[in-house]
Amino acid sequence: MNDVNADRSEDHGEYREMSPTTQLVHSSSPSASKAGLLNPPIHRASTIVYDTVEDYVDRHSRLYDGVIYGLYGTETTFALASAIAKLERGYQSVITSSGTAAISLSLSAFAKAGDHILVIDTAYRSTRRFCDEVLAGHGVAVSYFSPDVGGEIASLLQPNTRMVFLETPGSLTFELADIRAITSVTRERGVITALDNTWATPMLFRPIEHGVDISIAAATKYLSGHSDVMLGAMTAASEDIYKRLKDTAARWGNSTSADDCYLVQRGLRTLDVRLERHQRTALELTSWFARQPEVQKVLYPALPSDPGYEIWKRDFDGASGLFGVLLTPMSEPESSSFFNGLQLFKMGASWGGFESLMVPAWPLPVRSCSRLEEGTLIRVHAGLEASADLICDLEAAFARLRSARMNSAPQQFRNPATPRPAGLVGTSKEHDRP
Repeated sequence: MNDVNADRSEDHGEYREMSPTTQLVHSSSPSASKAGLLNPPIHRASTIVYDTVEDYVDRHSRLYDGVIYGLYGTETTFALASAIAKLERGYQSVITSSGTAAISLSLSAFAKAGDHILVIDTAYRSTRRFCDEVLAGHGVAVSYFSPDVGGEIASLLQPNTRMVFLETPGSLTFELADIRAITSVTRERGVITALDNTWATPMLFRPIEHGVDISIAAATKYLSGHSDVMLGAMTAASEDIYKRLKDTAARWGNSTSADDCYLVQRGLRTLDVRLERHQRTALELTSWFARQPEVQKVLYPALPSDPGYEIWKRDFDGASGLFGVLLTPMSEPESSSFFNGLQLFKMGASWGGFESLMVPAWPLPVRSCSRLEEGTLIRVHAGLEASADLICDLEAAFARLRSARMNSAPQQFRNPATPRPAGLVGTSKEHDRP
């Protein structure tokens, strides 16, 4: 549906592919183009009326590429879907009510009772919960695998394996998987792959170009960029997969607001420049963190010291602003001193907006195949503030931590309601990405 965007050279009459930045700046909709508008208008609708009874009876034949009922999307929805699909180099996208909805619908579209799915061990907590609590409850067998599996994924595939679900980098711990090695096996075996690409966005990594069948994004985050929208997207590599996703979304009653679609499309136009700033600030912050004696490890694939750096350099066009920092163990009073005095870094769920965020994180109790050394893990999102100002906020936080440590005994920061298993970092929480 979405052929490669091309631009005719005035001098040579040849077609060349436009850059993703240019595509986003010029993305529009039929009615906007016809009216001379730069932005697609907001079309809100429930009932769609038809001129003839024949058109009404035949309306469902246009489910996949037309406006037939408000639940399935209006022109505003399709404009955003087309813009994301072009950026992903996919066939077409389905817009969902949230990133979690995009994950759940992608899994639901291809897994049924008696099937087996493989899920990367470092997936978002809500992905695991959907697999363990919903899919398993409906007779789907779920297995988890280490992110470093590569081509060895072949040994894990079963005769009834229907899908391999991926997320790279890993949620909270930021391990990179070799997607090319995995998809070379799954394509040969006829197994569908889906990948949560929220961290990188299709501006920095395009899963479909690496053999993935479904690229998933929480548009709530970087695609929107302003912390005021809940939306998701599933982009299919082919027409048949797109129709399967569209049908599944329709059967589950998925619906999205035209206003939210408009806001995300507007955010897309500045995605490139925002990501450039997020990465620059993240690199400055990670460099600063690495020099602090309380820091055991910085988890960010764009660092040459990161285990996934070579894969990142090979497959990615950049890095976003989200990373992890493993500190020496903090007691609860020390944690309070560290976090509660922050001025610029805010504590809150989600990320990908203009603001910097920093929160404690607890990944390992929901890992089956991964381990991390003892310590206190924090998740940091580098926003659009000046890095010098953010570093001043961090310097004050570490000064409070050092002062508190002079008067506190070593004790891992934990949720007092949940005992911490030996050898694991932190304690289980309800979610790990928002």
